[in-house]
Amino acid sequence: MDVLYEKVLRPLFFRLGPERAHEYGRNFLQSLSCIQPLCRLLAGMNQGKSGPIEVAGLTFPNHVGLAAGMDKDADFVPASAALGFGHVEVGTVTPKPQPGNPQPRLFRYPQQEAIVNRMGFNNRGMEAMAKRLRRLPPPGKRTCPVGVNIGKNKNTPLEDAVNDYTACFSHLVGLADYFTVNVSSPNTEGLRELQERSRLLEILGALEGLNRLPGERGVPIFLKIAPDLSFHQIAEILEVVNESGVTGIVATNTTIQRHNLPHGDYERGGLSGKPLQLRSTDVVRFLSKETGGKMPIIGVGGIHDAASAAEKLDAGAHLVQLYSGWIYRGPFFARELARGLRFHGKAW
Repeated sequence: MDVLYEKVLRPLFFRLGPERAHEYGRNFLQSLSCIQPLCRLLAGMNQGKSGPIEVAGLTFPNHVGLAAGMDKDADFVPASAALGFGHVEVGTVTPKPQPGNPQPRLFRYPQQEAIVNRMGFNNRGMEAMAKRLRRLPPPGKRTCPVGVNIGKNKNTPLEDAVNDYTACFSHLVGLADYFTVNVSSPNTEGLRELQERSRLLEILGALEGLNRLPGERGVPIFLKIAPDLSFHQIAEILEVVNESGVTGIVATNTTIQRHNLPHGDYERGGLSGKPLQLRSTDVVRFLSKETGGKMPIIGVGGIHDAASAAEKLDAGAHLVQLYSGWIYRGPFFARELARGLRFHGKAW
């Protein structure tokens, strides 16, 4: 299947514009997701036999997850599990629907196995996502955990951003296995300013306040950070994370740097794929050392084979996620990674 994808299907898809190809892929996966008994059967076959993995109080069938940005509206969660993913992170979702940035806004760089996007949180809003998630089995009874990545609407002022994050959380809290707070996308103007201490503490503190209300079961909350922060800035963010009490960190989002690419004209936006591999691993390693390996870390960035996935786990990640690698390596890439990690020679 991998050879078929590389030699036949990928060249056909890559003749289409990136968003058009994504639309076709989404439609197929959405159709497959409608046949949930088949998806459950395939998930049992393709998620691997590594045994349950416990992270942040949740049970994962394998280490490999689908990063946010691919399934923005929770359209094809069952199909993703059927293809081998051990968790799926949907979103980024905002309170109100929004179209995102003008097209074109998604660009491939096949020689580098990289993607640049400036999508801008295009999504159908939290109401539509809630309807989708209600069609799935409830949290704890799914073929894999489902995380919800939350953000703010483009037109919401930074001083009011906390209200967007709490709105998404409150509306979706009974439907998500975990949440990820996205304050690190480079494609919503000013969003990364929310990584500053005072603003970040306000957002994370408000979310944990809701998470601890009497009668609430409480869910893990992760913070997704940018790879472009200095280690000093990351250390300051760790202080905020510890003070607020959120569960862990997703490292990392896309980068605005281009120094890992050959000289040339590159589109504006966040870069993902192979060029991000080393920097994201360095951030994971720093986080693990600073926290003594005790804080749950999800490693993201540049995973393109079992060795690059193992690199993240060896650096201290408890789970990994991918996006660009799925585009370049084919539909069963998550299954192959999960199997490859079983035989890497180390139990994480």
